[in-house]
Amino acid sequence: MNHSRNWIEEASKGRWDEARAWKWYNAVTWPVGCNFIPSGAINQLEMWQADTFNPKEIDRELGWIAGIGMNTARVFLHDLLWKQDAKGFLARIDQFLEIAERHKIGIMFVFFDSCWNPHPVSGMQRAPTPGVHNSYWAQSPGADIVCDPEAFTRLEEYVVGVVNHFRNDKRVLVWDLWNEPDNLSTGPFRVEDTTLQQKAEIVTPLLARTFQWVRSAHPAQPLTSGVWAGDWSSDDKLIPLQRLQLLASDVTSFHNYTALEKTRAAVEPLKRFGRPLLCTEYLARGAGSSFETILPYFKQEKIAAYNWGAVSGKTQTIYPWDSWEKAYTEEPVPWHHDIFLPDGSPYNPRETALIKSLLGP
Repeated sequence: MNHSRNWIEEASKGRWDEARAWKWYNAVTWPVGCNFIPSGAINQLEMWQADTFNPKEIDRELGWIAGIGMNTARVFLHDLLWKQDAKGFLARIDQFLEIAERHKIGIMFVFFDSCWNPHPVSGMQRAPTPGVHNSYWAQSPGADIVCDPEAFTRLEEYVVGVVNHFRNDKRVLVWDLWNEPDNLSTGPFRVEDTTLQQKAEIVTPLLARTFQWVRSAHPAQPLTSGVWAGDWSSDDKLIPLQRLQLLASDVTSFHNYTALEKTRAAVEPLKRFGRPLLCTEYLARGAGSSFETILPYFKQEKIAAYNWGAVSGKTQTIYPWDSWEKAYTEEPVPWHHDIFLPDGSPYNPRETALIKSLLGP
């Protein structure tokens, strides 16, 4: 516990005070958008690598998002992209931001992610497994790097290099340091390694270092890493990783895929941290998390909202999580995530009409 306290203290140096966090939040339009990956990409690597980076597709699909009033998107990066081609990667990020700016969409970038395939490889990515949710999304960093402190220098170069380049860029809204840090691989990517099953303990010091790395570049944008599972209703129930996320972040972010009553119950205790709230993942229609039930509540509470998914495509997130274990031979009803069909028409026009009405002209 003493070690975790030291990590929090170090990670929190330079943290914005509450007044600065609220000044930033009150100066931006209510952020509402989605987690975005173009429909032609199966994962972050395919989205960003030079051979498969597709500005026309990105422009078209961000246009659809902007067309329903959305003003922000959460977008995942990957450490292997920096290792592979740092200069080209930065150029493609800049090109992406130019496209987003034309559509008046501010971007939240995510550096690291503990979900799905723990052994990512750069280069050509495989085809999707039919009917399977996120069949080849890639963790960043991979499991071998997370367990190898000697490799952290490369991760630091990646994080600091990207932040240095965009630290004063108004097109970047927020830096999200790590998505679901202690998430264990599931389905065909289930990790049997007993060491990795203690992922929270392994990742906590690395996340603390990531806060330090980003702050060393002095970004103008706020930092966050969202709590996503477990019980954060009181301080004594927080695990060290959650404590780090909540006490080192400039703004408080969280995930919630439950119906309205449970969403409210999760949000209320987060208010005690006195920071703007950002829900960086929601929308699981079959579980009761829908635009109709959740987004009006977020507007009432002035909570930033990022649903998972934009256009149905190679990630196949219209299929629910249980597609890892259960075969789907037909399109699920309802869709799990996503807003648009591949031709840009809305999955549910009532949803997009609601989003437009809540966001205004």
